[in-house]
Amino acid sequence: MLPALVYGLWTATNDRQGGPVTAGNVVLGIVSGVVLGALYMALRRLAPALPGELRAPAWGALAGTSLAFLYSLTDASVLRVVGLGAAVTAGVTAATYYHFATHE
Repeated sequence: MLPALVYGLWTATNDRQGGPVTAGNVVLGIVSGVVLGALYMALRRLAPALPGELRAPAWGALAGTSLAFLYSLTDASVLRVVGLGAAVTAGVTAATYYHFATHE
């Protein structure tokens, strides 16, 4: 699954912060990619059974937390990480809610 691979590479790159590649960076990238891929596949499988009011926040939470984790690896402040995560969660939730409300 390409998005999980890209996410894993992005995670390893952010964790490296311009330094040399270490085993820890590689392991973090692999684990992050596998976890995101598993969560994505689980949500794809379970989401159709959820009502639109719960499906949209589930996708928003997945997007918001995954991007907030990536941003946290850049040594940004906790407030900026939480702000970005909340903004992405709200935006994705609103967009997916609109999509589900108009296409069902």
